[in-house]
Amino acid sequence: MARVPYVDPSSAPPATAKALGGLPDLHVFTLMANAETAFVPWLRLGGALLADLALDPVLRELTILQVGRLAARYEWDQHVPIAQACGITDEQLAALDRGDLTPFTDAQRAVLEFAADMVRDGEVPDDRFAALAAHLGPREIVEVSLVAGTYLGLARVMTALRIDPDAPVPVGVLGVRT
Repeated sequence: MARVPYVDPSSAPPATAKALGGLPDLHVFTLMANAETAFVPWLRLGGALLADLALDPVLRELTILQVGRLAARYEWDQHVPIAQACGITDEQLAALDRGDLTPFTDAQRAVLEFAADMVRDGEVPDDRFAALAAHLGPREIVEVSLVAGTYLGLARVMTALRIDPDAPVPVGVLGVRT
C-alpha cells in the first residue's frame, strides 16, 4: 500500500484536476499529482521524453526497461507493451529480464550497459562510454542520459513511497512515439 494518498481528481486543485482528467487512471500520475506545482511540468518533461526525442524509440524503451528492471518493476510492466510496439521482440524482452544482452545489436548493448551503470552508481567507465559514443552522437547520448536519469528518479520515488502496481495501459493512450 502506498505511503501517501493518491490524489483524487474530484478534489484536486484545478490545474492538477485538469491534467489528471486527460490521463489514464494510473497510480504513477495520482501519486505524482501530490507535488501539485511540479506535476504539470513533470508531465511535459515525460511527454517530451516519450514523443519528441531524436533518439530511436527502441533505444529509448530499452533504456526505460533497463531502469525498470534494475530499479522499479512498475516501469518495466508499463513499458513492455510500448517496447513491443517499437519492435522489441519477446525473445529480447525475456533475455533482458534475465540480464542477458546477447540478442541485442552493438548499439543496443551499449545503451543497455550505459543505463545499467547510471542505475548502479552513475559512474560510466570510459570503455562503456566509448562504446555508446561509437553509435550515438552528443544529442542522443544526452537524451539517453535524460531518459535514464528521469526514469531512475521516478523509480526511486515510486519505491520509497511504495506505489501500488497497475495493469499496463494500451500503447496509444499516452501519445508515445513508436
